[in-house]
Amino acid sequence: MRIEQSEVILLTPDGEMPAFLCTPVEFERMPAILLFMEAFGLTQHIRDVAIRIAKEGYVVLVPDLYYRELPNNKFGYDEVEQAMAMMWRLNFGKPMEEDIKAALGYLKSRMNLNPDRTGVTGFCLGGGLTFLTACKFSAEIAVAVPFYGMVLDEWIEAVENITVPVYLFFGGADLFIPRDRIHQIESRFQELGKEYTLKVYPDAEHGFFCHERSSYNRLAAEDSWYELKQFFRKHL
Repeated sequence: MRIEQSEVILLTPDGEMPAFLCTPVEFERMPAILLFMEAFGLTQHIRDVAIRIAKEGYVVLVPDLYYRELPNNKFGYDEVEQAMAMMWRLNFGKPMEEDIKAALGYLKSRMNLNPDRTGVTGFCLGGGLTFLTACKFSAEIAVAVPFYGMVLDEWIEAVENITVPVYLFFGGADLFIPRDRIHQIESRFQELGKEYTLKVYPDAEHGFFCHERSSYNRLAAEDSWYELKQFFRKHL
């Protein structure tokens, strides 16, 4: 499948946010995926993931959420402290919600998309933002798939607002997200009777999906990729 890659600009209240767009050229009225980056920024790895998803028949948009700190806003996987510092400089309140709203609005405006079939996924920071999007923008999406997302307390409270199916992936050996936190998240979904699937890979660490990281876990990455594709097919 041929994929057209382009750089686009999304307008937000805080200025212009660059984004990476992947579009299969053979189809019309396709479903869309909003893909959120890791804490390391809009790296080549995340672009590669976008292309990989696009080859399954989706238009994929990856916003550069560090746009307020351009141009030096991307980090190598050995620059964990710098990446974490920039991540925690993000405002996860209204500014982030406006950024997400701008990305969803851009997808809805494209003529080649089916606006009722938009999915969201992301890794690390992006996993947390996928969770946030499900809580705040369920009316705008059809499905959410967060990978090892760190979830704030207020987002766990906001699970009551989720109205779409959610598939959550975690690593059982993730030092950033302890088992107690995973249990707390799952208990909230159960308590509220939400439609969800949660899968924990016992030996996988944080970042298990990324083959460029030392924490890469091939079996967990391959299985979660298969599950992601099936979940998107079912709901999109």
